[in-house]
Amino acid sequence: MIDTHTLKKRDLYLNKLIAFKDTEPVKVITGIRRCGKSSLLKLTAYHLKENGITADQILEMNFESHAFKNISSDDLYEYVRQRISPNKRTYLFFDEVQRIPNWEDAINSFRVDFNCDIYVTGSNAYMLSSEYATYLSGRCVEIKMLPLSFSEFLSFHGFEVRETKSALGGMRKQAFDKNGEHYEISEVFDAYMRFGGMPGIADVGLEQEKALMLLEGIYSTVIMRDILERERRRGQKRISDPILLKKIVMFLADNIGSNISISSIGNTLVNEGLLEDGKRKGMPSAHTVQAYVNALLEAYFFYDIKRFDIKGKEFLRTLGKYYIVDIGIRNYLLGFRNRDTGHALENVVYFELLRRGYDVSIGKVDNAEVDFIGTKADEKVYIQVTEAMTSEDVRKRELAPLQKINDNYEKIVLSINPGMNTSYDGIKSINLINWLIAT
Repeated sequence: MIDTHTLKKRDLYLNKLIAFKDTEPVKVITGIRRCGKSSLLKLTAYHLKENGITADQILEMNFESHAFKNISSDDLYEYVRQRISPNKRTYLFFDEVQRIPNWEDAINSFRVDFNCDIYVTGSNAYMLSSEYATYLSGRCVEIKMLPLSFSEFLSFHGFEVRETKSALGGMRKQAFDKNGEHYEISEVFDAYMRFGGMPGIADVGLEQEKALMLLEGIYSTVIMRDILERERRRGQKRISDPILLKKIVMFLADNIGSNISISSIGNTLVNEGLLEDGKRKGMPSAHTVQAYVNALLEAYFFYDIKRFDIKGKEFLRTLGKYYIVDIGIRNYLLGFRNRDTGHALENVVYFELLRRGYDVSIGKVDNAEVDFIGTKADEKVYIQVTEAMTSEDVRKRELAPLQKINDNYEKIVLSINPGMNTSYDGIKSINLINWLIAT
């Protein structure tokens, strides 16, 4: 029996999986290592048992386990064939399936040969972009999993948000822990901005030394196993230099939210003395830098975001931006210190928009920039992110790009300190923390 006391709910993702239960598509859960994919599989299996599915109808395999260390796709097929329920539907759960060579052959055969419902996880987008697209085009649905949102962070760390009366008679939100101690919600948000949203932090607690050890383990696993080892398994030699890989990681982590091109990465590393100039000693080509960046994107370590010309209504090929999947990992890499808070807040807002189902781009309007355009179905929202809206200069800077947009979609400025005004000519000014915890 699964010990659900140690598993904390991730309803955003669990509800998506439940919605696809007993449908033909293979359910593929993707995301960076240790973001909660394995726990989500266990929660899904537990949900099935709670709703009448018997234990013999559920088969769970974790390919990180030594028990399946050298299993082939043929072995996997035979293992499952011997355990399939003959007269009932079987629910198959495969964790980190990309570790099996030619895994897609077995998965496709299960789908064709057996009465089954298939759930798999993987820590690399390559599995979907190439093999999976070939074998299961149109027959899989991807659930993209991210580290904890701020709302989930509150829940995982045992905080409950309640409204209390302020000294001035108004209402304010505070965070209460299990012992009834209460904190300003901004204090808890500071912890989120410091330690990030990897679920394992909740197990070790908000202690810097333990948190750093956990984040170091995640970083090392992603870099060494998911990138360098995968390249060796694929027989590729493009990404073979762990030192260069780390330098590119450090550069991208230090420049989240900045306009970046592949050539600018190489040039900056040379100018800062981190790479030798190509004239003297083999500077990596733009193709090499691109390959390393692509590997980091495939491992869900960084996410890239394109620019959209709002007036020209087209995506631009120049200068996108990168955001790191977890702000705690960034702090592990660069050290705990106050740096470019605005970009760090942007990072948090970007991933929150993804969680809420938006396609996200950067907006260009004339020579100005809108931090984010979020679109889904017939909905669109324009968002600026800044630390505070109390200075008149900052207000002018943040409002100007939004004021240039002539449509009727929602326009918002999110800030930690919005000041007194809640609206500027129809542009909403919202407390960023309240926006994050709004349901």
